Amino acid sequence: MEILKSYVDILIFTILGLMAFIALWCVIERLLFFRKLELKNFNTQENFEAAITENLTTLHIIYSNAPYVGLLGTVIGIMITFYDMGLSGNIDVKSIVMGLSLALKATALGLLVAIPSLISYNALFRKVSLLNNDYKANTKNPRC
Repeated sequence: MEILKSYVDILIFTILGLMAFIALWCVIERLLFFRKLELKNFNTQENFEAAITENLTTLHIIYSNAPYVGLLGTVIGIMITFYDMGLSGNIDVKSIVMGLSLALKATALGLLVAIPSLISYNALFRKVSLLNNDYKANTKNPRC
């Protein structure tokens, strides 16, 4: 239990940090891709949709799962707090409250990763919808 106690924060924060980095990378990559996008470079609607929706699934996975990773850290932290209380045989309100507040930081960090990822996903998905409409309009009425 001591190993778990020592490394749970590091492990959870590392996973959430990695998720945040990947989400940021996906958003930046999509924004750069959209800036240089040329509709004429795509032969079919399917190829166009595949190109513009790339990495959106990764963002969806991150915003869906980051709160659960944070919650896992919180649950483990609470288990450690109760385990320590059981070993000491002493129910000290101060140690309980401190243990629980430290455990909740994992949930807070999970939400801190999930919320911007969700906002970014929705903004990029809206951009994809607009680009799809532009592509459809340009293929129906090609410009000379």
